[in-house]
Amino acid sequence: MPSGRVHEAINLTTLGLMGLAYLATGPRKDLADPGVLAFTMSYLVGTFLITPDLDLAEKRVRAKGRWGVLGVLWWPYGAVFRHRGLSHTWVLGPLTRLVYLALVLYLLWLFLGGVYAYLAGGRLPALLLLPGLPKEVLLQALLGYYLSQWLHLLADGILPDRDLRRRPR
Repeated sequence: MPSGRVHEAINLTTLGLMGLAYLATGPRKDLADPGVLAFTMSYLVGTFLITPDLDLAEKRVRAKGRWGVLGVLWWPYGAVFRHRGLSHTWVLGPLTRLVYLALVLYLLWLFLGGVYAYLAGGRLPALLLLPGLPKEVLLQALLGYYLSQWLHLLADGILPDRDLRRRPR
């Protein structure tokens, strides 16, 4: 199986080729387009920070190391998901990492909000809402993230129909 460096090289090479193809397909391309930025940023996050190999988070994993001290937040994920199990499936695998991260961030927000309320001696300030993003931008971000995950799975030799072939008939 490829090392973390090889997975990253594959993903970066693919991103570069996709970028060249994008620029070559039309007269004038706007690289600051929100959809392009969302796709690229989520692709890079999926390549370097939120990879399928976080199911090995109790060991030395490049992605966990990039989280610094926050890498410990991925230990429970590694304890719940065995390596190359559900976390290495095409649809549910990437979704498990997104849901897990959302849950961790929510719990962290609750904890920090409680600390703030205790220290401030009163109520929490109104929740700051992120500005609504157009559906197209969110879809581009999701596509970028999933594509980075799928390239990882392909490099590991895991094909999209793996789960269908493993089902007993």
